[in-house]
Amino acid sequence: MATWAYTALEPTGKKRTGIVDAADRDSAIASIAVTGRFVVEIREESAAKGRAAAQASGKRGGAVNKSDIAMFTRRMADLASAGLPLDRVLQVVGEQSESATLSEVAEKALADVRTGIPVSAALSKHPRYFNQVFTETLRAGEASGQFGQVATRLADFQEMEVARRSQVIAALIYPTVLLCTAVFVIIFLLTFVVPKLSDVFKDLGNDLPTTTKILFAVTGFLTHFGIEIIIGLVVFIVFMRIYLRTEPGAIARDRFIVRLPLVGKVVYKAVVARFARVLGTLVYGGVPILDALELAGLASGNRVFLDRSKFVGQEVREGRPIAEAMRDAGEFPPVLTHMVAIGEETGDLPKMLNRVSDSLDFEVENGMRRLTALVEPIIVLAMGFFVGFVVLSVLLPIFAANDLVK
Repeated sequence: MATWAYTALEPTGKKRTGIVDAADRDSAIASIAVTGRFVVEIREESAAKGRAAAQASGKRGGAVNKSDIAMFTRRMADLASAGLPLDRVLQVVGEQSESATLSEVAEKALADVRTGIPVSAALSKHPRYFNQVFTETLRAGEASGQFGQVATRLADFQEMEVARRSQVIAALIYPTVLLCTAVFVIIFLLTFVVPKLSDVFKDLGNDLPTTTKILFAVTGFLTHFGIEIIIGLVVFIVFMRIYLRTEPGAIARDRFIVRLPLVGKVVYKAVVARFARVLGTLVYGGVPILDALELAGLASGNRVFLDRSKFVGQEVREGRPIAEAMRDAGEFPPVLTHMVAIGEETGDLPKMLNRVSDSLDFEVENGMRRLTALVEPIIVLAMGFFVGFVVLSVLLPIFAANDLVK
């Protein structure tokens, strides 16, 4: 095998450079063409020069994000479905990756695969980038001989997760900026503006209006105990972080979040949708149902669901249907349990689970829109109320002093 450095055009017309291992020039061009690139220039190079060419190809270093992992999985699924051997799949995916870190991971996994280790086991050595759900799903796909199809489902799931994350971030940008502005204005008024005005109204003593007294009392408290308040907040945050890392703390936090007014319903539906989609992907891939339930609970991101998933697994192990065990668990919505029951009856559980997750994803998207539309005016009104209170507290003594002068 020789190392070939090449320059090729993407389908979008963007120029890319990279390396590929092949027996001869024609084989190298063929392997590059399979990825959809058109070779412009290719030359044989030593392994050392090939690695230098890869480093100079514009790959991005630093942290690996979920979008990188999703793209890695999609390319792996497409190449495996096209019939490439899995070692070649890893090689090409590593060359294509825009992330230098993922390219290095793919290179290490490729070395392991060429020693006879399965792809799933090779990638499981890098849990920072490929979690247990990812590797267990691929392992099931390898065992069932459906690696390409399973990897495709996994890529679909990851791309949907990336899209949802982007939607949430985009929806929260404006309310977050608005909230930060409101907090800054409040702190500025209480710590800089009002204390200076309090000196002006000292001579009025007890003749100050009640609103003005309240404002000056709050300002004085913050001014005199500001350091203590900051220290108390830091201690409280540190304590809460330590507590939330414990099992009882994590369960209490996740239960509290899903029971919050307005926000809780959206979060609850998002958790259920994620649970259903992960469970459907795992079952489709051939993961045993007991393992799939626990992994889906783990992937849901909610400790309450993880605990309930383990309960369902124990009930199923004793021979009970999944839907009945979910009803008794108490945290799963009726729409999920009914669809699971239908899936068990028809023998197409993954399809029913995907339908549930699609439906809940739609409801979550609408819920996010409503929450965003509701939060913005609430922040504006709250900020306006506080500023109005400050203005009123300052103006009332001025009006009173003016009347005395007259």
